[in-house]
Amino acid sequence: MGAGVLLATRAPAPARAGPVQAVPARALPARALRVTPRPSARPAAGRPVRAGLCTSPSPARHALAARISRGILAAVRRAPDAAIAVADTRTGIRCSFHPARHFDAASIVKVIILAALLHEVTAQHGALSGDQDELAREMITESDNAAADTLWHQVGRANLQLFLDLAGMTHTTLGQGILWGLTKVTAQDEVRLLTLLTTANQVLDRPSREYELRLMAEVVPAQRWGVSAGAAAGVTVHVKNGWLPDPELWVINSIGAFTDDGSVYEIVVLTEDNPAMPDGVATVQGVAAVVNRALAPG
Repeated sequence: MGAGVLLATRAPAPARAGPVQAVPARALPARALRVTPRPSARPAAGRPVRAGLCTSPSPARHALAARISRGILAAVRRAPDAAIAVADTRTGIRCSFHPARHFDAASIVKVIILAALLHEVTAQHGALSGDQDELAREMITESDNAAADTLWHQVGRANLQLFLDLAGMTHTTLGQGILWGLTKVTAQDEVRLLTLLTTANQVLDRPSREYELRLMAEVVPAQRWGVSAGAAAGVTVHVKNGWLPDPELWVINSIGAFTDDGSVYEIVVLTEDNPAMPDGVATVQGVAAVVNRALAPG
């Protein structure tokens, strides 16, 4: 059965009265989202132009970057806690909001598990077995947790960490034991992972990248919410979502790469402390709609 992450992956919680154990709800952080206006100045040649949360390599795209920044801030204004990263190869625009803050990964860690497996197999000059191919497909397209358990064990902690090191994902911390859903991730590392999947590099070869992206493009319809919201027709959406009750509050994460005729952009939205799953989904999709409308090719 597909799921964002097994409820059993939560760390043991302090006991309440009676036999049931639960984790007490954490206090929602009171964070004001403000953008301090900056005096306008002519940027030095070649220096990215900052427009709120977003930067542009060209002054001509300053207005676009500023519009995306305003839209993102509006989308997260009521969110208890969120982090965002955006990168676009066509316009050069990049956006970040709390990029180094850690969040429980939930099922977006399954993208790391598969990438580490593909790296390991390639390094050994081999190929995925039939069983591994079936498990990978179930894990990504259906978010099957049993498949993730199996591949997490098969890859092993050492190879998972080796992949993170080679990928430069230095702020990601693997979950303990079988608790892969409690891997700690950041928006900046997740957008780095998506970049590894969409551009030539020394960590993942082309067949590996194409294989994982193809599975992310074939995620079942019921799980194609999240950063796919508002994507333009004709753009291929490669998405993976994760969701996890805390138990009263929810982690809702979504990552995706969007490809079209050689152009690529990537969106990462991580959220936690959501009162219910629909609250987190609404925040993620509010951000995604802003970015997808702004960066749609053409």
